[in-house]
Amino acid sequence: MRVFRSVKDLGNLEEALREAAEIKADRFKYQELGRNKTALLIFFNNSLRTRLSTQKAAMNLGMNVIVLDVNQGAWKLETERGVVMDGDKSEHLLEAIPVMASYCDIIGVRSFATFESRENDYEEKVLEQFIKYSGKPVFFMESATVHPLQSFADLITIEEYKECKRPKVVLTWAPHPKALPQAVPNSFAEWMNEADVDFVVTHPEGYELDPQFVGDAKVEYDQMKAFEGADFIYAKNWSCPGVTRPEDYGKILSQDMNWTVSQRQMAVTNNAFFMHCLPVRRNMIVTDDVIESPRSLVIPEAANREISATVVLKRMLEALK
Repeated sequence: MRVFRSVKDLGNLEEALREAAEIKADRFKYQELGRNKTALLIFFNNSLRTRLSTQKAAMNLGMNVIVLDVNQGAWKLETERGVVMDGDKSEHLLEAIPVMASYCDIIGVRSFATFESRENDYEEKVLEQFIKYSGKPVFFMESATVHPLQSFADLITIEEYKECKRPKVVLTWAPHPKALPQAVPNSFAEWMNEADVDFVVTHPEGYELDPQFVGDAKVEYDQMKAFEGADFIYAKNWSCPGVTRPEDYGKILSQDMNWTVSQRQMAVTNNAFFMHCLPVRRNMIVTDDVIESPRSLVIPEAANREISATVVLKRMLEALK
């Protein structure tokens, strides 16, 4: 595996889940695999779970790890071609990428959407340049449009906690004070469409996810109806994806607090588990009593980030042999 950005890159999903279970049972089983290999983790944006879990995963596999905070510990980087670099950016990504690649064997990159242009964000210009110019395997630690390590961990969690063969999983939009990207809901939808679940997406009108991610999932604009009989509730805010109105891309169209996940909504579920990728705005996305309930999976879900990253890095290391 040279690039990891989507569920398709893993191949057979059942095999990947079995591998995740094997690694969770013995996290250091493959620590010789990464001996004398180096993972470079590049962060254009802040991180807690992704940074810690991916670094721990690389260490589980015996790898050396270099972590670079681009906005704090490096020259400011220009990402566009044809720019006269007479501002505050001292180095171009086209020189920086091959230099960084010369110090490592595998590269992980985290770079959020800018909301300046839907076209640019959905073309994944920053990540694509790393793939093209580094010459090294590249995995997405969240990009403008996807967060596959999170969604793999989400699927591992659902597999561990499901109480029926084919659970009903609901992705629900919830209010937030800031405009957030669609990376997590995009990936979650993409992964759930490949999994053996009954998948429903619910959100106010205007928040329709890009068809390439939402696929054939059922879309329900009535949140209470969507929640009926659900086994898992996955709450997440996202700004307008601009599918039908590109001019609204990245905008906040609603802050309707009726969409905050509370006991009112959870009461119509099948005693559903609650999930969220964290960090979470309490009493905006979800009420205290729901996130603190015994059916809340936000902590084990976050812990599984180590497992998803270990599987991905293991497969990349195997491809280097």
